[in-house]
Amino acid sequence: MSAEPGPWRVDDFVRAQTSLAENTLAAYGTDVRLFADWVSRLRIDDPSGVTRTVVRRYVAALSTRDYARRSIARKAASLRRYFAWAVAEGLVDADPTAGLQVKGGDGRLPRVLDRRELDHLLDGPAATDEPEWRRRRDDAVLEILYGAGVRVSELTSLQLDQLHVDDGYLTVWGKGSKERRVPLGEPAAAALRAWLAIRSEAAPPEAGGSVFVNERGKPLTPRDARRILDRRALSPTHPHALRHTFATHLLDGGADLRAVQELLGHADVATTQRYTHVSRERLRAAYMETHPRA
Repeated sequence: MSAEPGPWRVDDFVRAQTSLAENTLAAYGTDVRLFADWVSRLRIDDPSGVTRTVVRRYVAALSTRDYARRSIARKAASLRRYFAWAVAEGLVDADPTAGLQVKGGDGRLPRVLDRRELDHLLDGPAATDEPEWRRRRDDAVLEILYGAGVRVSELTSLQLDQLHVDDGYLTVWGKGSKERRVPLGEPAAAALRAWLAIRSEAAPPEAGGSVFVNERGKPLTPRDARRILDRRALSPTHPHALRHTFATHLLDGGADLRAVQELLGHADVATTQRYTHVSRERLRAAYMETHPRA
């Protein structure tokens, strides 16, 4: 594919971002093009004309246009990534986004499932008309999401050669194509063995080595995983809530923060640290509900 005409070379930038989801790449391209269009009104036609002041004016302008904080933070992150690439490519001499920090999100704590919700998800009664293969597959999917704390994308991309069930672990490929080993508890291992015993009934040869398949015999997708939660959960639940619950329960049980960071595959311990706030809230609630002097 030829290089994109023009000084911004957005297509080249997007192609250089390897191991990222397609929707993330599309967002990067859209965000940089939106910025390039905005600065063109300031008679800046290439990235070398962008200064720190221009970048900050842009972020301020986004705020006045009623963008959500999360959206503004994402656009700022896109620009940081773009200008880091532009420096490496020699398009600019210095990074105008250096030191730019935009807080995203609304400060909400991750949702943690309570015991009743978990029990229903993991041990709830099967629907009378549910095929056995689907019941076993769903059991394994849910046990791994909670028991190993993997991302839903890591689960749906699992291949048979990544399973080490008898040794009690999985290898998964996380963000940035980083491989890590995650422990597999006995309930998850048992559910996985039960599924693998009949996997061939649902997985045609063209499914290759994909561990999980959908009703059409194709590799399971994140959307398919969400449908599994929709069928089994007591209330609307996102698959990522099981990962939040995994991390919080480890910290509640006294696990070391760095160990939880490794298990989750977080590059920065600050990302893991937000779960400590969840645990503190849970401990405070337990104290208020149970201590006679609370």
